[in-house]
Formats: sequence, structure tokens, C-alpha cells
Amino acid sequence: MSAVYKIKDDFFDESFLLVALHSTLEDYAIAYGLNRILNSNFKRGKADFDLSENRSFPYYDWEDELNYRYWVLVSNQSAKKELVTNNDLFQYETTYSTPRLIPELKEVDYFLKIEGDEDTVDSSKIIKTLLGIPKIMAAYEVDINKLKSRNNLIF
Repeated sequence: MSAVYKIKDDFFDESFLLVALHSTLEDYAIAYGLNRILNSNFKRGKADFDLSENRSFPYYDWEDELNYRYWVLVSNQSAKKELVTNNDLFQYETTYSTPRLIPELKEVDYFLKIEGDEDTVDSSKIIKTLLGIPKIMAAYEVDINKLKSRNNLIF
């Protein structure tokens, strides 16, 4: 008799803080600002985070060994554009769409994911510090339980 193993399809671990950032800065400029303000050491990932063939997202990460946290700055916009085919009046025009990491929050430019012990992470202090970076217009905590595409945040 063989054993039957069932795999739960939701592998999502909710032990992290997710902060949404609105900014006109490029990703490298935000990483530089984070390094300067937080005394961190964000570095660009060797390869982009690939969700599918046309969905690739640049990210920067930093392992805070002192506080046992892992930080990830990821763009909400894909580095690759998708070609959209139209069957309407403009069917011969080339149209591209920009895939999003979290489609339900399409107005967000970047996400800062902080993994670690939730009790030691002071979200209000981190958000206040992030707002000290020039050209970051808004920063706020995102409720992970309300996201439909939260599995996209598994790196």
C-alpha cells in the first residue's frame, strides 16, 4: 500500500512587513537612499525576480545580521514589456503593457519587504524614516491578508 501525500497549495508565510512606496526615483536611487538613511547595505540581485516569461522584476536585498532581518526592495513594475494584440480599430498599432508584481496595487511603485520577528519590527518608525528620503512621496504598510496575489511575494 502506497502513502498519499497532500500538498497545501498556499505556501504563504505571513511573518513579514510589507511597505508600499510611491516615488519617481529609479530603483538604484531608492536603494542608495535606503543605504544612506538606514545604514544598510542593499545590493542588486544578480538576476531579476522572474514570475513568468514576460514578468521580471528588479530587486535589491540586504541581510541585517545584527537584527536578524532580511530586507528586499522590489519594483512593482516589470522590467519587460508585454506585447498586447488588439482586435479593434488600432489592431495594427504596437501596444505594450507593463505587468505588475501586485496587480491590485498598480499605483505603487516599489515594495519594501522586511522578513523577521514581527514583534521587533517597528513599522511606524521605519515608515517615518523612509519618508525622510527625498522624492519618496508616500510610504505605508500594506495588509498582506487582503492581497489576492500575495504568493507573488515569495522570493
